[in-house]
Amino acid sequence: MLQTTRRRWRTFIALALTTALAALGLVAATQAPAQAAVNTGTWYVITSAHSGLALDIKGASTTAGAELTQWNRTDATNQQFRFIDAGGGYYRIQVRHSSMVLDVYEWNAENGATIAQWTDLGGTNQQWSVTEHSDGTYSFINRFSGKALDLWERSTTAGARISQYTYNAGIAQKWRLNAVGDGTQTTLANPIRNNGADPWIEYHDGYYYMSTTTWNSTVIMRRATTLAGLKTASDTVVWNDANTPSRCCSHWAPEFHRINGTWYLMYTSGNSQTNLDGQKLHVLRSTSSTPMGPYEFMGTPLPNQWNIDGTYLEVNGGLYLMWSEWVGADQSIRIAAMSNPWTVTGSHATISRPSASWETVGARVNEAPAVLQHDGRTFVTFSASSCNTPDYKLGLLELTGSNPLAASSWTKKSTPVFQQGNGVYGPAHNGFFTSPDGTEHWLVYHGNTSSSQGCGNTRQTRVQEFTFNADGTPNFGSPIANGVQFPAPSGE
Repeated sequence: MLQTTRRRWRTFIALALTTALAALGLVAATQAPAQAAVNTGTWYVITSAHSGLALDIKGASTTAGAELTQWNRTDATNQQFRFIDAGGGYYRIQVRHSSMVLDVYEWNAENGATIAQWTDLGGTNQQWSVTEHSDGTYSFINRFSGKALDLWERSTTAGARISQYTYNAGIAQKWRLNAVGDGTQTTLANPIRNNGADPWIEYHDGYYYMSTTTWNSTVIMRRATTLAGLKTASDTVVWNDANTPSRCCSHWAPEFHRINGTWYLMYTSGNSQTNLDGQKLHVLRSTSSTPMGPYEFMGTPLPNQWNIDGTYLEVNGGLYLMWSEWVGADQSIRIAAMSNPWTVTGSHATISRPSASWETVGARVNEAPAVLQHDGRTFVTFSASSCNTPDYKLGLLELTGSNPLAASSWTKKSTPVFQQGNGVYGPAHNGFFTSPDGTEHWLVYHGNTSSSQGCGNTRQTRVQEFTFNADGTPNFGSPIANGVQFPAPSGE
């Protein structure tokens, strides 16, 4: 860390001037800067109004604590920043190459403190107000320290440090926002992840989050600012049941949902890696504002029966659990009301059983329900037939009645809505997410690349945009073949 206690000429002059003015009774409090709005959907190269050089994460480091400096403008991703709304007129300033945010290092409120990149923790030392000046430049004031992002000692040298200093609207505290193009690929291709069964993706507050089946004692999460970035993002273990015998093993199908402003993560696991008769749903609650956790264990909603592939339905002011369970010879879709995201209340109802020929290939299976709500209508996709076959596919239910707990309130489409094609086999076990700007609907699912592959770790995480038919029902199209480029989500 650089020294911040040495004397600097401007500090001395400022103190001397303040003393002189005080003697004359002429000192006034620094006027608070007027806040301005910025475009949160744009990446910027930020250049100094004094030196013309660009803000730059030193050495393009991806390490937390890497310092903010100035450098010759290259438009590289370590010189690209965007503003994420933090509420109250403040923003987090995110670095594109690392996905970290600008941080007053070690909560140092002094003039001259280091500005670095750090993992986004939502702290006030990572929040900045934006002030627009009449000359079109901007100043950035830190919420924690109340001090402005500052080109230290007005240096014009590439590599010079960026710090904070008492706000004075001087030239060293003025910056220009230069919008840049995407800077990376504007298209992507499947797969998003190998060994990516039962995927779930959500876009929240500037990040895509993704979790998939691990087969072991853990639940994992990865995140990135772009969908393509999920391919190389690192996995973080957000939960480990290794020391809890009743749910130690065979972790499947994690889903995370934001309910009343809190993230809940539901997964399936049991007491054995080889005997799957003990598989049950379990629920975690995030103690932070993101799906990365940390998490606390809340409960097992259905402790007395075999149950897998849980999801939540929120409709008409009620919260419901949906899952898959054996009903006689049929693995079926079931539903029950909930008093909170980990507690089931009242009776259980079966709303879909496999009956058509396309639902019974290899086994009689309906599983993995996923809720899609659009234009006031509620749809539920489910996976049909055995995952050991290439005919694993998606079916569709719609809530057409008023009572979600009544089978008569649900209408099943007579034909599958998504099935094998273009060299993708067994495309199912899906989820839904929207593009960063909220204008597009996206499908995430898994699929195999060979008809002989089944329910194991050969399944790949895949994504594609979908639309809606003229009658308001979803149109998922056909699986996009591996390696085919298609546009990235709108707003990236």
